[in-house]
Amino acid sequence: MKPVLVLGGSGFVGRTLCEHLVADGDGAARVTVPSRRPARAKPLWMLPGVEVLPARSFDEPELVRLLRGKYAVVNLIAILHGSESAFREVHVELPRRLARACAIAGVKRVVHVSSLGAAPDAPSRYQRSKAEGEAVLRGAKLDLTVLRPSVIFGEQDRFLNLFAQLQALFPVMPLACADARFQPVWVGDVAEAIVQVLRSPQTIGTTYELAGPRPYTLRELVQRAGAWSGHPRRIVPLPPALGRLQARLLELLPGEPLMSRDNLDSMAVPNVPNGQAPGLAALGIRPTALEAVMPQVLSRYGEATRLDGWRREARRG
Repeated sequence: MKPVLVLGGSGFVGRTLCEHLVADGDGAARVTVPSRRPARAKPLWMLPGVEVLPARSFDEPELVRLLRGKYAVVNLIAILHGSESAFREVHVELPRRLARACAIAGVKRVVHVSSLGAAPDAPSRYQRSKAEGEAVLRGAKLDLTVLRPSVIFGEQDRFLNLFAQLQALFPVMPLACADARFQPVWVGDVAEAIVQVLRSPQTIGTTYELAGPRPYTLRELVQRAGAWSGHPRRIVPLPPALGRLQARLLELLPGEPLMSRDNLDSMAVPNVPNGQAPGLAALGIRPTALEAVMPQVLSRYGEATRLDGWRREARRG
């Protein structure tokens, strides 16, 4: 594998991607991961062939510096929550700066990870900004491949793990958009798709929709998260008005919200492939089923609860 720059390499998908890139090569240093918080990239420090660099920002001069000598860049940077300006900065302006920096540094090959549902007329700011970012990169003279995954699951995801944690805490699960549809894709399959795309010049100019073997409603996913974690709870679907009120209140809490009104807007569109773009099979990847991975991953929440109970009993003794 030729030298690759991975933007967002210290995140959930990025860490798995770096492992796959290392496994794909001969161990020579070839994967560069810039990070404004290098401590977050600790899991990558010991990977042979991965170099973690401190980066003060991702302005154009810094991107040019990072791109020098690289064959390709993979852009994984995204946010799920934020204002209109925050979405534009991350999903539109960063790709714009990246395109200009690629032209200066002489890097043509770009793999951009977007999202299912991205469209100029989509209901949410997240989806519209994702579509605009894709358009910016398509308008540049780049050897571009776009990947649009559905919600991504895995050991450290912020989706099924979150619902498992919530059900360990609360006796019932009030749920907005319970009938929203998703077709979750395993993080390992997304990482392998990026590797295959980097290997194959034939993928240039193509958009791939990445999804698992079958769709689920949000209610079904939450039920599975509860059952697999050992904390099945009664799910109480919320009417739209109450769901938006719940999201509004969650937005007011400190830190990253569990749910936002923009998330609810995104769920108005089924997060499943439209069948008009190639998927994992076109890259030679057989999609991994949710049931093959997450029962074992989520069972740790049940183990933790049992251990806490044993500790309490031991103290009483």
